[in-house]
Amino acid sequence: MRTIKGPGIFLAQFAGDAAPFNSLGGIAAWAADLGFKGVQIPSWDARLFNLRLAAESRDYAQEVTGTLAAHGLAVTELSTHLQGQLVAVHPAYDAQFDGFADPSVRGDPAARQAWAVEQMRLAARASANLGLTGHATFSGALAWPYIYPWPQRPSGLVEEAFAELARRWRPILDAFDDAGVDVCFELHPGEDLHDGATFERFLEAVGQHRRANILFDPSHFVLQQLDYLAFIDIYHERIRAFHVKDAEFRPNGRSGVYGGYQGWIDRPGRFRSLGDGQVDFKAVFSKMAAYDYPNWAVLEWECALKHPEDGAREGARFIQDHIIRVTDRAFDDFADAGSDTALNRRLLGL
Repeated sequence: MRTIKGPGIFLAQFAGDAAPFNSLGGIAAWAADLGFKGVQIPSWDARLFNLRLAAESRDYAQEVTGTLAAHGLAVTELSTHLQGQLVAVHPAYDAQFDGFADPSVRGDPAARQAWAVEQMRLAARASANLGLTGHATFSGALAWPYIYPWPQRPSGLVEEAFAELARRWRPILDAFDDAGVDVCFELHPGEDLHDGATFERFLEAVGQHRRANILFDPSHFVLQQLDYLAFIDIYHERIRAFHVKDAEFRPNGRSGVYGGYQGWIDRPGRFRSLGDGQVDFKAVFSKMAAYDYPNWAVLEWECALKHPEDGAREGARFIQDHIIRVTDRAFDDFADAGSDTALNRRLLGL
């Protein structure tokens, strides 16, 4: 068994225009000072990273890893959450998601989708150049407006949505396969892949593609009241990335899972800084260790109450304290009496 790597930190929520958050070297020094050992890089943020250059230039990729190594850090994964979202967008969300795309393709859904696919292909090559084995992203969504079965969904609607999603993602998965990198879909509200059942639909539609895998984030399952520990039992073979994010769900007489269109502070289900929510991380890390999860534990900080820099500082220590250094021997080896076939047969009365 292997010990989980970490702590890592997803930089998307921390990158900004002020130092030290406006350059890779600056934010790396900040993260290292907090005790992080790895960073998950948002590939769309030009202040930190040039995706095309990383895909086309091994020298640039080495420059990135060298910048991080100077601070004792490694790249955990690249992220294309924004670009992955644009692989499949229902027209109801065109205006809201248009800002995720390059300005040259905004207002043109077909051009935007083609740009997103190209971005994913670049991410596959960039990940390979960086020596990575996993990649974090979203699936996008065509069926999400119909998640609640009212009005009644026409027969075959969901099946066609997932067939189209698979047609769009299959060439991308093949590109990642060529690069030797797993695509780890964060199962997230707003995506067609948002729980185990939808992941299974997709997996079937892409022919059980070996690169179609999961970024496990228990916070999203708390908010939809899904058993996140049982999820690990069922899908551990496909879990190849891990966001350590906390959440709480406190329903009341006015609002529940749907949230009543309320803001994050007032919603019954809301994300919290690590240790402030309800996720049983001792059990989560125990299961991940037992199933020999080999990759990084990465803080994704989201909280409507706590300052992000406090969340990051506390989060580094929280993850470090929860990582289990797996044992290389049984705890009762001191009492091993040895064994052979003859002894075993005698013990069985044979």
